[in-house]
Amino acid sequence: MLEEEFNLENELLETDFSSLMLTDDVVETEKESSKTENADSDDEFNRMLDDFINAQIENAQDKANEELELIKNNKPSPSALKNNNEISEILFEEEQRLYDAYVNFTNAVNAMVEQQTEFDAPFFSFEAKQLYPRFRPSRGRLLNLDILAGWDFLLKAQPVRLSSLPPKASDEQLLSFAEKCTDENLQLAIISYVEILIEMEGCEISYNLRKAKHDKKKLEKQIYKEHLERKEKIKKYIEAIQAKNFPVDAERLVNNYFKTAKKDPEGARKILENNPATYAPIQIEKIQPRFFGMIKPKPEDGIRVNKELGEFFKKLKI
Repeated sequence: MLEEEFNLENELLETDFSSLMLTDDVVETEKESSKTENADSDDEFNRMLDDFINAQIENAQDKANEELELIKNNKPSPSALKNNNEISEILFEEEQRLYDAYVNFTNAVNAMVEQQTEFDAPFFSFEAKQLYPRFRPSRGRLLNLDILAGWDFLLKAQPVRLSSLPPKASDEQLLSFAEKCTDENLQLAIISYVEILIEMEGCEISYNLRKAKHDKKKLEKQIYKEHLERKEKIKKYIEAIQAKNFPVDAERLVNNYFKTAKKDPEGARKILENNPATYAPIQIEKIQPRFFGMIKPKPEDGIRVNKELGEFFKKLKI
């Protein structure tokens, strides 16, 4: 026994473990791989964070738009309504049609539940309040969960009949199948399902139109606001030049500068600070004579004033 242990110890001492050690290249490769994985992880996190922030902004905007629409249509706030039936009676037209189709579908499925005891009834949780005051894509996804639960039951309860339906059946194929169906509840469920698809699309179109309309108004307000700000800024520039009595057509200079700045802000600013006479020539005749009027202004004085005007714009803060 001792001899075997001694031999094992010698074998271990003589074993070359160098092949099991990580070389510098391997270590560096693993470090680079780790950096890449961390970078990918950071990119994924940043993308998810951006998506979350954008979703929050969009939800806040949707809520603000809905509140304006409630006021416009003289409808009560959602917080003032508690009863689901009460809410279902005051839905907007598009949402009302969608909710009616949903109710017909769930009623048909529940009627089929009562006909058998083998499968558990699906749990439907969608309510009219989730379509009030208006449809949103996120609310449509909640409704889809109930539709999937209903179809899951239908496929279990009527596997033979529904097996003749083609995969990813179109609306026409579903309605054609329903026409030939002898089970009234199954027939109503399928017809109502198609109606849900149609009304859901209608609600999405209506949502996008409302969103585009609100976005357009928001953009128009922003453009008008920027126009007023630009107009006020032009006025202040002109007043600042006139206050210093520079011999130049202040209105012409400032208007030409802002016109150029629309296309090239940085380039226009450089010209304004280095050669403002590009926008409006220096009016040499308006330069004050020196030495009690004895020395009349010359073209050289125009160059001097042009530089002074440029320095003035460099320091001007408006």
